[in-house]
Order: sequence, then structure tokens, then C-alpha cells
Amino acid sequence: MRCKNCKEKFEPKQFNRKFCYKDECIDAYFEYLKKQAEKKWNKEKRIRKEKLKTVQDLLKEAQIVFNKYIRLRDKGLPCISCQNPKPKKINAGHYIASGKSKFLTFNEFNVHLQCEYCNTYKHSNSIDYRINLIKKIGVDRVEYLENNRHKTKKYTREELYEIIDKYKKKVKSI
Repeated sequence: MRCKNCKEKFEPKQFNRKFCYKDECIDAYFEYLKKQAEKKWNKEKRIRKEKLKTVQDLLKEAQIVFNKYIRLRDKGLPCISCQNPKPKKINAGHYIASGKSKFLTFNEFNVHLQCEYCNTYKHSNSIDYRINLIKKIGVDRVEYLENNRHKTKKYTREELYEIIDKYKKKVKSI
């Protein structure tokens, strides 16, 4: 058998020994064991961190992935509110604000590409948003959004994990 460190042939005295009996190889063996333990700890730490995430943390993560998908889906389109063909900064703007309706937070018909100026400084420029949204998705869907604006929704951890996975896959496919 060959030593994993110095590559010289040696006769192992124990089953499955990968390092020879030279001092530098023994040191390399202990370094190898240290790295293996570190890998195991990092894996366990990642699992523990995932278990510590609150529903609020998962909601933020889901919102980030969802907004990224919307920006990619609508890339190249003008701002839904002001129809600026090439906005400098783009956001995923909600027609019905996600703070007002958690039920519509992850509804793809409720969220469209919007320039940062309209989304942030004009508070979504909702009148123009509605006019252009009707042109884009139709009056029936807009009325559905408006009729369901007061519905509430409490997301579970499982639902949020599903949303995160779903939109991560959609982002990859674009």
C-alpha cells in the first residue's frame, strides 16, 4: 500500500491505514483527521442553523428568492407604473402591498417589475400601476387581487420551504 502523504510503499500494521509511520506522515495523518472532524462539524452546524431559523427568517428568504424571480421574469420589460423602458434600478413591486395582504405576497400576478423611483418614492404609483396591470393581465385578475386584498395568511415552515425551493428552481430555469 502507498502512503497518502509521501506516496512511498509501506506495510500497514492495522486494517485500513492510509499513512506510513514516518513523523511527517503521522503529522499529516493528524491534520487529515482534524479536517475530517471540521467537515463533520460544519455539516452539523449547517443543519443546526437551519433548525434555528424562525418563520420570519424563512419569510424573508422566500421574499428574496421570489423577488429575484420576478426581476428575472420581467427583465427587459418597462416599469409597470411609469412605462420607463430602461429603468436604472429595478424592484419587484407589489400591486397590493405585502404588508397589507400576506395572502397575495407570493402571487405572481400581484408582483411585477417596477423602477425603484415608482416603487419607493411614489409608493408604487398605484393609479398608473393599476391601469397598466389591467392591460397586462386583464381586468378579471386585477379584480381578483383587489377582492382578496384583505385576506390573511399565516405561512408554515413547510410552506415557506416549498416556496423557496419552487422559486429557486424557477430562477435556475431562466
